[in-house]
Amino acid sequence: MRSVFYNGRVWTGDHTFQQAFLIEDGLFRAVGSDREILALADASVPRTDLAGRFVCPGFNDSHMHLLGYGHALQGARLAEHTDSLSGLLAHVREYAAENPPRPGRWLTGRGWNQDYFTDTSRMPDRRDLDAVSTDFPILLTRACGHCCAVNSRALGLAGITADTPDPEGGAIGRSDGDEPNGLLFDNAIGLLTAAQPLPDKEDLKDMIRLACRALNSYGITSVQSDDYSVFRAVPFETVNAAYRELEESGELTVRVYEQANFTSLSDLRRFIKAGNVTGAGSDMFRIGPLKLLGDGSLGSRTAHLSRPYADRPDTCGFSLFAPEQMKELVRFAHARGMQTAVHAIGDACLDEVLDAIEAALAEHPRPDHRHGIVHCQITRPDQLERIIRLGLHVYAQSIFLDYDNRIVAPRAGEELAASSYAWKTLLRAGVSVSNGSDCPVEPPDVLRGLECAVTRTSLDGTGPYRPAEAFTVAEALESFTVRGAEASFEERRKGRIAPGFLADLTVLARDPFGTPPRELHTIPVAACYLAGRRV
Repeated sequence: MRSVFYNGRVWTGDHTFQQAFLIEDGLFRAVGSDREILALADASVPRTDLAGRFVCPGFNDSHMHLLGYGHALQGARLAEHTDSLSGLLAHVREYAAENPPRPGRWLTGRGWNQDYFTDTSRMPDRRDLDAVSTDFPILLTRACGHCCAVNSRALGLAGITADTPDPEGGAIGRSDGDEPNGLLFDNAIGLLTAAQPLPDKEDLKDMIRLACRALNSYGITSVQSDDYSVFRAVPFETVNAAYRELEESGELTVRVYEQANFTSLSDLRRFIKAGNVTGAGSDMFRIGPLKLLGDGSLGSRTAHLSRPYADRPDTCGFSLFAPEQMKELVRFAHARGMQTAVHAIGDACLDEVLDAIEAALAEHPRPDHRHGIVHCQITRPDQLERIIRLGLHVYAQSIFLDYDNRIVAPRAGEELAASSYAWKTLLRAGVSVSNGSDCPVEPPDVLRGLECAVTRTSLDGTGPYRPAEAFTVAEALESFTVRGAEASFEERRKGRIAPGFLADLTVLARDPFGTPPRELHTIPVAACYLAGRRV
C-alpha cells in the first residue's frame, strides 16, 4: 500500500524541513519537495494534502505506565479536583454515587496533590475517606504514585493494624500512637495487593485499548512503559499476552518498549530464562530494560536525599532497595545483555544507582549498554560528571517542572536546587536525554512537556527555574522523538522522517518553531499516524 503526503512543513528530525513524503508498506520510502514526491506516484496512489501544517516524527514518551494509565482512566480522575481537600472529597462522593463499586470491587482514583489544596496543607487520610463511605474499600493514589490514602474498610481487608511493621523501603502513616491513618508510602502500598481483586487478561486488554486511544490523541505513537509493577500479582506472561493479542488483532496503536519492573532476583531470573531479554519481540511490542524503582518522589518527601529535607528536617526520604540488592539485580541483568533503567529522584539514591551500574560495567565491560537514569532530578555536579563518564542515557520529564518549580528549593534546599534538573548540561556534554511524562503521574501531553522544556516555567508562569537549562524547540522535539528512539536502540528505525524509517508521524495545527514559547502547550494535535495508518 502506497500513499503520498504533500504541501506540509515537514520537520524530518535532522534539522531540515521538507514538503512531502511517500509511504509504502508502513515505511517512509522517499522524502523531498512536492514536485519530487508527486512525480513518484501516479493518480491511483492516495494523496493527503497537509494544507501547510507542521509534521514531525510520531511522539515517543520514553517513560510512562501505559497499563497504569488505562487503569487510572477507569477510575476517578482526581487531578481535575485537587484544588482543595473538600472539593476532592466532594468529587469522590459524587463519583461513588454515579459509579458504585460492584460487590468485591474497590473504588479507585488517582491524581490528588496536597500542595495544591487551598483549604489545608495536609494529605487526605482514613477519616476523610471513611466520611465518604465505609461500605466498600476506597483507594486514592497521589499524583506521583508513591503515596496513597485508603479508608478503614481497605485497611481492614489488607490486615493493616497498629502492629503491622513498616516494610523495607516503605512507611505506614500513623496517628493516635501507632494506629494507621490510612496513608501508605512506596513499598507499604504493596500491603494492599493481596486484598485487591486482580484483573484478568481481558481486563488488561480493555485498559490498554483505552490508554492507546488517549495516547494517540496526544500524537504519541511510541512509549517506553513500566507495566509489570501496576498489578504485582498478575504474572508478566499475562501482561505480555494481552499486548501480543492486541497486536495480532490490529488493536495495538502504540509501539511499546517494555521497561520490565522486577524487585527480586528469582523473578528476574525466571523472566530472562523464558527468553525475555532486551530487544526480544516485534516493532509493536518489544522487551526493553530491567526497570528498578530506586526511591520515591519529591512531592511526597520519599525521594532519598543526601541531607534532610529543608521543609521536613526529620526525614531524608528513603531508598527502596538496599544498596547490595540493587547491585545484585543490575549486575545480573547486565551480565546477561540486558539494559537497565533505574528511577532515581533523590541524590542519595542516585549515588547508589551509579555505584551499581559502575560496578556492573567494571565486571562485564560493554561499550553500548545504554543503561539509564529515569527522572534524574536532584543531582550534584560530581554526579553529573559520573553520568557523562559512564555513558548513561537520561529519561527526563520536563513536564514535572510545571509542579516542581514550586517545591524543588523548599524541599531539597537552595544548594541542591542550584545543580538539579540539569538536563541541558548533560545534553551539551553528549548525553542522550529523552523526554516523557511518567503518565499517569502527569497527563501524556507532549506539547505541555515541550513548553516546560523550552521555558523552564510552569504553565501558569511560575519560574523560570534554572533558565540556563532550557532546551531549544529543536532539542525539545528531539527529546520526544529521536532521543526516545536512542533509549530503545531504535534510532535507525524510528524518530525521523527519512527513507527506510517506520512511517509514524504527528501533524500539528501550528508550527512550534513559529509559536511563542509560552503558547506551545496550546498547539492542537491535528492527526496521528502509525505505520502510515491514521490512528
